Amino acid sequence: MASLQEILVEVAHDGEVSWMTLNQPDKRNALSIAMMSAIEDTLSSLFERAETKAIVLAAKGPAFCAGHDLRELTQARQSEDAGLEAFRNILTQCSCMMQTIVTGNKPVIACVQGIATAAGCQLVASCDLAVASSEARFATPGVNLGLFCSTPMVALSRNVSSKHAMEMLLTGDMTSADDAARMGLINKHVPLDQLKAETGALAHKIASKSHHAIKVGKEAFYKQLELPLSEAYLYASEVMAMNMLSENAQEGVSAFFDKRSPVWPNEK
Repeated sequence: MASLQEILVEVAHDGEVSWMTLNQPDKRNALSIAMMSAIEDTLSSLFERAETKAIVLAAKGPAFCAGHDLRELTQARQSEDAGLEAFRNILTQCSCMMQTIVTGNKPVIACVQGIATAAGCQLVASCDLAVASSEARFATPGVNLGLFCSTPMVALSRNVSSKHAMEMLLTGDMTSADDAARMGLINKHVPLDQLKAETGALAHKIASKSHHAIKVGKEAFYKQLELPLSEAYLYASEVMAMNMLSENAQEGVSAFFDKRSPVWPNEK
């Protein structure tokens, strides 16, 4: 019998690329407590899986992810503190899940087939890359409910310019795939019938690179973003110097001079 995790998030492997698919389309793949646990557990297992070099996060149904489960949040209001402790726990769990994507040792690519709203938009922004269908739409509509999308704001503001982020947060309006690409929320959009193939091709291209270099680079990318310019250069220089000593870098340079494809010796 399949576990709840396996029911909520389906996993399939295509060579060095692993696909994890949100599988609760009747609830628009809302981020319930159970769904967030399933996503985090699945990601953690894929980060540990040696055969996996890149991860694609996809979803079933018309919605990629509609954000938090509003019914679950509403039920929490019945407690004596009007739901305050539950709200804090849910938002903390969500924040930890988003950070798991960022701190994971492999690239995570969002494959967005439909709408991604509120924490669902946050989920897209938290991924390292994002490819969407031309029909996809994005929004942080909490303001329409009297609830500013403060936690989605964290990921959103780290992906798009301040004015674009504020426009989405202050208006709650839907953003087209075309505008999302222009703003930098996604990398590109393609027709829906080409989405899986296009995302898979991108994932396989990345998976063909040195996993050691990707792991080092992903960690360094996010760390240097939080540093002042001079400190960022000092940190990045040390990372690159150490990277140059790796077997992978030596093999890559040798392969370049030999005019051959590299055979990566260290993929841990």
